[in-house]
This record gives sequence, C-alpha cells and structure tokens, in this order.
Amino acid sequence: MLEIKKNHNLSPYLTIKVGALAKFFAVLKTKEDFFEALAFAKQNNLEIFILGGGSNTVVVKNINALVLKNEIKGLRIKKETKTEVFLEIMSGESWMKTVFFSVEQGLYGLENLASIYGTVGAAPIQNIGAYGAEFSQVFHSLSAYHLKTAKEKTFTLDDCHFAYRDSVFKRKYKNKYFIYSLILKLKKSGKLNLNYGSISQELIAKRINNPSPKDLAQLISDIRNTKLPNPNVFPNSGSFFKNPEIKVSQFNRLKKIYPDIPMFPAARNGYVKVPAAWLIEEAGLKGKRFKNVGMYAKQALILVNYGEAKPVEVLQMINRVKREVKKLFAIDLESEVNII
Repeated sequence: MLEIKKNHNLSPYLTIKVGALAKFFAVLKTKEDFFEALAFAKQNNLEIFILGGGSNTVVVKNINALVLKNEIKGLRIKKETKTEVFLEIMSGESWMKTVFFSVEQGLYGLENLASIYGTVGAAPIQNIGAYGAEFSQVFHSLSAYHLKTAKEKTFTLDDCHFAYRDSVFKRKYKNKYFIYSLILKLKKSGKLNLNYGSISQELIAKRINNPSPKDLAQLISDIRNTKLPNPNVFPNSGSFFKNPEIKVSQFNRLKKIYPDIPMFPAARNGYVKVPAAWLIEEAGLKGKRFKNVGMYAKQALILVNYGEAKPVEVLQMINRVKREVKKLFAIDLESEVNII
C-alpha cells in the first residue's frame, strides 16, 4: 500500500537542497502506486506534482498538492534491427545509468549526454542537451498518463514539439501528464560528434585515436567533473540559465562593444545563441557569493548552495543575475531550472 506523508520537507529530494513543504508526499515504485496516488488526489481534490531526480528543480514555496517522487525503474532492449536498437526505459530510472548501459553495449546516440544528473522522465520535458547533442535526436516515443483522467497516451517525436531546452511538456501539457516510460532509438554504428568544446583536444591529449561511444562518454564525464560541482559537495541544480537566442543585428551591435563575445548558431534564421555563462562572467558574477548562495567559481552558469540557503536567497540571486545581464547587454536570461 502506498505510504502518503503530510507536510513533508522536499529539500532532501532536490540536488540544490533548497525546498519547501509538500502538503502530501509519496514515493512511487510501481505503476499501481501511481494509480493509487491518482485515486487519493481525486478523493481529496488535490493537484499532483511529479518529482524526478530533483536535479532541475527548486521549490521556493510550500506546495499545496500531492507531490510524487518517481522511483519507477527498469531498462531493457525492446527491439533490434540490423542497424538500430530500441531501448525502453522507465521514467524513474537514472539518466546516467541509461547512458552507460547504452555505451557498454557499443550503441551510438547517448555518449555526448553522459553525466547529466536526474531521471529519464525529465529528459523529454527539458529536451536535455550537452556537448553538441540533444535528447530529441535519439527520441522515438513515450507513454504517459493524464493526471486527471488516467488515460494513457503515446507521444511521438512530432507530438513533443522539441526545441532548445523545451517541449510540449513545459508549455501546453505542463503538469498535465505523468511520463511513465520512453523508447529511444540508438544506432549500432555511426560517427561520433567530436566537434564540441575541448573534446578533440582531450582525445589527442589522452592518445585516443579511434574512440568508441564508451570512450567518449567517459571523456565527457571527466570533463564535466572538472568543471561542474558535485551536488553532494556543493548542492546545485546544474546549468541554471538557458543560452539566450538574440537577433544577429543585436549580436553585431554587442560585438562592437565586446569584441570577444562568443556565439554559436541558433535554430531560428536570423538568430544566434550567446553563452549565458559568458554573459554572467562578464557581468562580474562568476565566483561571487551572497550569503549562502553564489555562482560557481569554475562555471558561471551554476548557482550553488554554499550552506543552509533559504528559498528567498536563491530567488534574490536569480534576480540579481538577470538584472545585471539585462543592464549590460539588454538580454533577458531565462531560467533553465524549473522554479516551483
């Protein structure tokens, strides 16, 4: 039987360790747990909030709802062809475990997404990405249950409307569905994406001439570990802000003032992306600490909880970063992290 707790502190379930109280809270281990939780929510006229690995979430106010911590796990090869493997994963499974399972099998597709914290169920919501790769590139379909009607629906690639760190689950269907399982389409052979950041130089330095997906996943894990703080040491939510897309004309004006401003292509014609980390560092906030929160000294994009940070301190830091970047560059930063 599902154990439902009342007025439960959410901080331990969030990698930034900043959270408030959930009016009701339960941990899901099976599909039956989920349906039992749905019935409880319906009987008590409660909204439902799904919590995965807690790596991309900050809770700044008490949640008057039933919060469900998703720990429904499982991972298997569902189907194979001569060239492809279809991997089925339960949404409460670890994303990092999924990546390393795939590269151990010699499969191509997930290697650039190594060492991203969180659960598999969060991946399509956020359309996670790193080192020149995005989740949408390997996505096949997912199964989800409507939080009001309990009806199951299959979402295809077209249904999800993936964009940069975005999907239909962050907009039209925000808090409407429980993502239960996913199917990813991976390749048995392919060409590795080695063109992002320092990957090529690191491979040369390690004398890896013909890298496998496993080699690349391990290399990216090593790179990330040198730049990004371990949440178990410095609680954080990973990259806190999206890289903003701005018009080419605005970028050209900024380049006259800041000749070193970097950019890379955006999906939309007439736009480019500017690294949020560069903007934050240029605004003088990299490594700056205010009370118990600050922007990490090795990576300006990471907001770190240095102690017993309170939700209001996190909000103040978010607003400070947005304000300083706006003042210098006339660019609005948007949070990548889900702020509840």
